[in-house]
This record gives sequence, C-alpha cells and structure tokens, in this order.
Amino acid sequence: MLSAFTILLLFQCLGEGLVFLLKLPIPGPVAGMLLLMAALIAWPRLQALVEQAANTLLSHLSLLFVPAGVGIIATAASGSGHWFAIAASLVASTVLALGATGLLLRGLDQKDNNA
Repeated sequence: MLSAFTILLLFQCLGEGLVFLLKLPIPGPVAGMLLLMAALIAWPRLQALVEQAANTLLSHLSLLFVPAGVGIIATAASGSGHWFAIAASLVASTVLALGATGLLLRGLDQKDNNA
C-alpha cells in the first residue's frame, strides 16, 4: 500500500512541477491526475497497484474536506464586502453546471436512442 501512495503522490508532484515549469493555467493536482490517467492507459497493470490505495482514500474522503472548511472559515473575513459577488458567482456556476449536465445527458440519451 505504501508503494501505491508513493505513486499517487509522485503523479501529484509531477503535475505540480509540470504546471510550474510550463506556467499552465490549471491546478497541479489536475495535471497530475491527467498524467496518472495516461499512465493507467499505457500500463493497465498499474491499476491493480493503485486501486487499493485509491479506495482507502475514497473511504476517508470526508476527512479531506476538513482543511478546506477550516480555510474557508479562516478567510471568511476577507470576503466581507464581496458577499453579493460571491453569491452571484455561486448561483451562476450552479446554473451553468446543471445546464451543461442536462445538455450532455440529452445528447447521450439521443445517441443511445439512435443506436
């Protein structure tokens, strides 16, 4: 299991390094996940090694949100004058995400009905 966690952290670090060196506008962990996905496609045996560690992380996923929640509470005072903008962006992003999901599902449903 330690080797699986090492692989996961290695890909995260590779993503962080790649984003830093190439000055990409995406988060490093996202780049690391894309690299991990490419590695899993290239070497399918890697899935068996990483799967147990990934399932363990998923079983404790709620604990991983604690630092983010603490960060939000700690920095809430800095957004005191911007509540309208924050609320508007939350509503807009939720509506856009729901709309994109609906359009995607409609497109997939039509594709299934035509096949």
